[in-house]
Amino acid sequence: MSGLSAAPPALARPRRSSRYSSRVSPSALSAVLAELESMYDPAWAESWDAVGLVCGDPALPVRKILFAVDPVAAVAEEAVAWGADLLVTHHPLYLRGTTTVAADTAKGALIHRLIKNDVALYTAHTNADVARPGVSDALARAVGLTGELRPLQPSPDDPARGLGRVGELEMPVTLREFAARAARGLPRTAGGLRVAGDPSRVVRTVAVSGGAGDSLLGRARAADVFLTADLRHHPASETVESGAFAGGPALVDAAHWATEWPWLREAALLLSSSLAAKGIIVETRVSETVTDAWTTTAQCED
Repeated sequence: MSGLSAAPPALARPRRSSRYSSRVSPSALSAVLAELESMYDPAWAESWDAVGLVCGDPALPVRKILFAVDPVAAVAEEAVAWGADLLVTHHPLYLRGTTTVAADTAKGALIHRLIKNDVALYTAHTNADVARPGVSDALARAVGLTGELRPLQPSPDDPARGLGRVGELEMPVTLREFAARAARGLPRTAGGLRVAGDPSRVVRTVAVSGGAGDSLLGRARAADVFLTADLRHHPASETVESGAFAGGPALVDAAHWATEWPWLREAALLLSSSLAAKGIIVETRVSETVTDAWTTTAQCED
């Protein structure tokens, strides 16, 4: 996916009814969000998370929906330029809260830009992580898993949902071959993929987790390889070292953004199909703007 352009420098709670289920025009934002929340129930989000509608008038009509990983300036500009009515992002804009949306702050300016152009902003974060299908299902398919998938960490209220996924490749391959396949299946970023393990090791059972996944290293112990993002030195080193004695997975560390980007296309297709079945026709688009924080790498050439 080398055509992507570089950007400038979540305990389960009880399921609840969507607050967007009031009687409205079938093309209104509220109707679209009701469908979106039937796919990614806000009740599934972690207690610390910030999901849902950030800005936008639930009564306004929605015809064009842009999906992106990050709510950043480049994506907001893309939404405005395309004429989007709704921007759905995976990451929250205000995960840690705020006391201001002043236009002389980066996030405040983004909110002002969206509101002035009637672009609503909605976040589906950890509720999309644990959904089925969700973020890790899309990641698993992108790196070559085609069969049945099961959660690495099942949700207490529904074992079919949960964090991460694990499955089997159709045929065993070497770690080197798997990493190359994963690199082809994921969008290109400056950092590429980092691999820990014997390149000639044979792998078949694959565990994945979109986004930061080192909290799931213990649950991935039975896999041959674990692909995720944001692996820290000490947990990764301990996993590889202990695996040499007692068995454990090889590791593939990808960019955080890249492991979550495959979900956008699946979410867009699922939403548009579900809405179409109810007679609501919308146009969806997946942002190809690379919003990974890292823009280049450097190596000593001496």
